[in-house]
Amino acid sequence: MSIVALTVFVVAYALIASDRVNKTLVALGGAAIVVALPIIDSEDVFYSHETGIDWDVIFLLLGMMIIVSVLRQTGVFEYVAIWAAKRAGGSPLRIMILLVVVTAIASALLDNVTTVLLIAPVTLLVCDRLAINAVPFLMAEAFSSNIGGTATLVGDPPNIVIASKGGLAFNDFVIHLAPIVIIVMAVFILMLPRLFPGAFDADPARVADVMSLEEKEAIRDQGLLIKCGVVLVAVFVAFVASSALHLKPAMVALLGAGILVFVSRLEHSDYLASVEWDTLLFFAGLFVMVGALVKTGVVEQMAHLAITATHGNTLLTTMVILAVSLVLSGIVNNVPYAATMTPIVAELVPVLTDAGHPDVLWWALALGTDFGGNLTAIGASANVVVLGIAKRADNPISFWAFTRKGIVVTTMSFVLAAIYLWVRYFVLG
Repeated sequence: MSIVALTVFVVAYALIASDRVNKTLVALGGAAIVVALPIIDSEDVFYSHETGIDWDVIFLLLGMMIIVSVLRQTGVFEYVAIWAAKRAGGSPLRIMILLVVVTAIASALLDNVTTVLLIAPVTLLVCDRLAINAVPFLMAEAFSSNIGGTATLVGDPPNIVIASKGGLAFNDFVIHLAPIVIIVMAVFILMLPRLFPGAFDADPARVADVMSLEEKEAIRDQGLLIKCGVVLVAVFVAFVASSALHLKPAMVALLGAGILVFVSRLEHSDYLASVEWDTLLFFAGLFVMVGALVKTGVVEQMAHLAITATHGNTLLTTMVILAVSLVLSGIVNNVPYAATMTPIVAELVPVLTDAGHPDVLWWALALGTDFGGNLTAIGASANVVVLGIAKRADNPISFWAFTRKGIVVTTMSFVLAAIYLWVRYFVLG
């Protein structure tokens, strides 16, 4: 059955990469095949944490999409778009730098999916005002959200999985991962002009028009904006304190969405306007296909083969975990990969103790899994969300357009992460 599960996934992946067939249709079709065979059953799909649909991701997305729908009615996105363009002097490059920095910081404090849901509408409006292509900006924000989210426990979904299995605290992630995240972000910003050549030419007349706008006039409903602001602050605080409150981020998002729907009194067509149903269904199908790979042991076998090749050398094991995680998480999506890999790393940590820090393998896994999310268009949840938003806004991003840039960003991240792990934990000890 493992060969069948792998064949279904590879064929589905090839179809998704071809951009010739609707990716949601492919994901649901692949899921239907592995269920019908049956490689995976309803118990595995709906109730298993290891092989099933990650409902926390699905409902976190749904809740935040509803919040964004309500927030959109206030005009605040137009306000922020005009403000950002004016502060950057109308320069597309400075606007991109401003947006990616904000995205990275917000992704560390919240989570990368929530961040791109909030930043992408602003980006589309800025680019529309300046009559420039929004695709490079959206891709840059997806990359920066995955990089920035690496810095904290709550920033990237795989970190929550890793922290739970490794017994790691919020401060552990900040102390050990924030320094390399800052370095990678700095290099990424320097790369932007070469990564997206030709993306920063704007019509001077359009720039002048934007500079003459008054952002305050964009606010359409100040009362609703205040209500949204109160709820958003409460949601963000609850995200950060979710472990202490014993509330999953998905539950926080749904509660926030429910409160906003109630107090806004909007029609359902308004508060559901930004819900990306195709994206949610794509995730469901992808989780089922990957669940079949997990259940049949395909992912675990691949990870074990890579680890056993190191013969117990901690430095080599660290680098293998980093490299394998970068590749596999980028291919199968980093959330299910992290769930599969954490038990393997948990077995290795007590055995490999010759490193300067006993948790170095966990940091290699976190860096590889999070940075690897940038490798392909389906490597991380934030990527899928950005592609869905871009498609609905008539700015479609193809699988290969994203992945070509993602390979460059991931390679840079890998080199810097490898040097960082080697110097900090093996040279300095």
